[in-house]
Amino acid sequence: MPAETLDPRGVRFTAWMTSGILALGLVTTSWRVLAAQTALFALCAFVGLRLNPWGHVYRQTVQPRLEPADEADREDPAPVRFSQGVGFVFALLAMIGYAAGWDFLGILANALALVAALLNAAFGYCLGCQMYPLARRLVPSGRSATDV
Repeated sequence: MPAETLDPRGVRFTAWMTSGILALGLVTTSWRVLAAQTALFALCAFVGLRLNPWGHVYRQTVQPRLEPADEADREDPAPVRFSQGVGFVFALLAMIGYAAGWDFLGILANALALVAALLNAAFGYCLGCQMYPLARRLVPSGRSATDV
């Protein structure tokens, strides 16, 4: 486990917020809503999870009211960061689909991203995190896991 780990409750909180944005995107079929979520996914996947505004809200408002997370329950950030990259791809496809008038692509990509976010939020099951070990095996040696 790396030195800096994640509180799994914060990851789920972020997944709930992401689910709300993705649901709004699905209801409105607005490329602008998906552009905002795509930017958030990109920020987390390519810059760092610490900059996630939902994570900041969690750390400032929710986490102080909770008991500290057990060290054994804390999560490695690399799979979560990878899952943000997967979310980025789906949100980008949805945004492009909506913007280009290809509603089927937009709705499909948006719905798949929403299902993944809801699985994480409601059940703590992160699809992107499950894909992470496979992606690590496919990455040539010498590259880091977060470069995937």
